[in-house]
Amino acid sequence: MEDQSLYIMAGMYIIAGLAHFWKPKAYVKIMPSYIPYHLELVYLSGLLEVLFGLLLLFPETQTIGAWGIIAVLIGVFPANIDMVVKYKGKRLWYRAILWFRLPIQLWLIYWAWAYI
Repeated sequence: MEDQSLYIMAGMYIIAGLAHFWKPKAYVKIMPSYIPYHLELVYLSGLLEVLFGLLLLFPETQTIGAWGIIAVLIGVFPANIDMVVKYKGKRLWYRAILWFRLPIQLWLIYWAWAYI
């Protein structure tokens, strides 16, 4: 079961990383205004997610991949907080999802930590 979890996690990050190239505008839109080079950082974070997801798949590089995923998750956390703070819409369900993402991020870090 543990190996299945690893493959699920790796696949999740590979697909999420590729999405940065398929739909970069969606990611640029959620970048905090105080961070420069939005498009470049969207592509960089997507590339890193794909790279670290791939590294998770091999026992020789799994630890590097897990540390990389943790670094990416910590690096994008300010964008998640920024989205919560700046959301002024009336859709309560959307606001709830934004708040729910914050502790999920901590769980994702824990999940990656399990493969170090």
